Amino acid sequence: RAMAVMRVNLRALTSWVGITRIFAIVLSCIAFSLVASTEDYGGAYGTWCMFTWCFCFAVTVLIVLLELLELYPKLPLSWDDFTSAFSMLAALMIFTTSVVFPSTFISSPCNSDKCARQAAATAISCLCFLAYALEVGLTRAKPGDISSFLSTVPGLLKVFEAYVACLIFSLLDNVGSQPALQWCVAVYAICFIITLLIIIMTIGRCLAYMPCALEKMLVGYNALALVMYLTVTVIWPLYSFRNTRRPNPCGANCWWNKRLGVTFLTIFNLLAYLVDLVYSTKMVFVTVP
Repeated sequence: RAMAVMRVNLRALTSWVGITRIFAIVLSCIAFSLVASTEDYGGAYGTWCMFTWCFCFAVTVLIVLLELLELYPKLPLSWDDFTSAFSMLAALMIFTTSVVFPSTFISSPCNSDKCARQAAATAISCLCFLAYALEVGLTRAKPGDISSFLSTVPGLLKVFEAYVACLIFSLLDNVGSQPALQWCVAVYAICFIITLLIIIMTIGRCLAYMPCALEKMLVGYNALALVMYLTVTVIWPLYSFRNTRRPNPCGANCWWNKRLGVTFLTIFNLLAYLVDLVYSTKMVFVTVP
């Protein structure tokens, strides 16, 4: 009688990528354990930080197990695209958490046991970010290799653009009935939805069914998104701060600080779409010998 034999791929643990993932698992576990021991992580920012560490820990453990037991080929998705997109997303989430957590929960002077554990969690979180950033570097496609789109520079930038758009949405307050600001929100939403669809369709292996030249369509979309973000980069600060002054005092939830954050994030996404356009144009129209 035939017996099913489960294969174990030890390279999932011994390769450089595998070792990096093990470090990320351990570091994220230590980070949320230290913060949980303080019992001080309430509010929206604390919930976000704990969710980030736990989410990255759980998904990375799942990825390592699926590769260790060689079960990932049975999944109906592009595994390389999925792991590349997740490592980029995890690096961005952990980086954001490493900035938000200490600025929200650590106060000066830091001379208590709880504060020491919070500072240690922050340092561990920074190391966890470096682990995920190293994984992004190790799995990034080499020049000329486009077998996994989300591991290329344009693919990684797609994840960055979608994540920055999510941060922008989290900072948006009431824009009122001003058509200029409504246009800005529409640009954020349209570009986010299209970028997210590209990521999902790439992971789900659906792009091959598109009835058009996909690479050239992506170049056209990047150019259009760049122009749209260029208009927003001018319009948003012009109409957000017109005839207004920074309130005094201006706390963490101050509308002025939020609109300033949206301004800087808009510039970041503008630069991301610019680099994305340059790289995608090079990949499509420049032949590598």
